[in-house]
Amino acid sequence: MSAKAQSPPYPSAARIADSDCYPQYTASLKCLEEFHSDKSKCQEHFDVYKECKKKEVLKFTKSQKCFTIISR
Repeated sequence: MSAKAQSPPYPSAARIADSDCYPQYTASLKCLEEFHSDKSKCQEHFDVYKECKKKEVLKFTKSQKCFTIISR
């Protein structure tokens, strides 16, 4: 299997469309479009997306620890 065909080693390297946080990501982008890139108007969307990503990374980290323990 080539390196390109392998899964990324952590969620942030995965395709954003495959993320559980994709709806929050697209909501942030839509907000930016609606307010003509005025980031101050979209802070709530950014915060929701940021919290989602934290949970996603934590979930991934916990699953990797379980895998590591089992595979020893």
